[in-house]
Amino acid sequence: MKNNSEIMSEARAALNGKWPFAIGTFFVMSLILIGASLIPIAGTILSLLITGPLVVGAAFVGLKIYKNEAAETNDLFFAFNHSFTNSVLAYLLVAAFILLRFLLLIVPGIIAALAYSQTYFILAENPSMDAHDAILKSKKMMMGYKWQYFNIVVRLFGLGILCLLTLGIGFLWLVPYQYVVYAKFYEELKSVNA
Repeated sequence: MKNNSEIMSEARAALNGKWPFAIGTFFVMSLILIGASLIPIAGTILSLLITGPLVVGAAFVGLKIYKNEAAETNDLFFAFNHSFTNSVLAYLLVAAFILLRFLLLIVPGIIAALAYSQTYFILAENPSMDAHDAILKSKKMMMGYKWQYFNIVVRLFGLGILCLLTLGIGFLWLVPYQYVVYAKFYEELKSVNA
């Protein structure tokens, strides 16, 4: 498996010439999620229903960008047409599993989040897969690679702190970059788990 510097460098290279599309697409996703959360009362239910499919769609877009495949903003809504139920269930199950572990202690919660981190990429590539099976596959794929993934998350978190210094404008670049980095990590994981 490649080291984190190589993964992040290759993700940055994959975005060359695609930044306007990536920024626009992930900005649309952010607007939808923020808009849904602002709706009184019904916004919580709506957010629970759309976040999973949008995250799977974002993973789908990240994978297409990394693989240099033709991607469109409509790809963000991929899961609404192909795996709506699975993506909603995956989102709810992952959130529940992580929350239960956080109730024990912070460290088990972080470990659970790392273990289930590949679930949305798995569903993006296998839309008919059962949500629970995708979670189990993610857990299996991440065995021995949680620390490496954690280091990527910490590096991206550091970039997020720098984005705050730009009054949040830097997030326009960071969010697409983050998804492509995670897509590249997923591709590396697949190659070592083949």
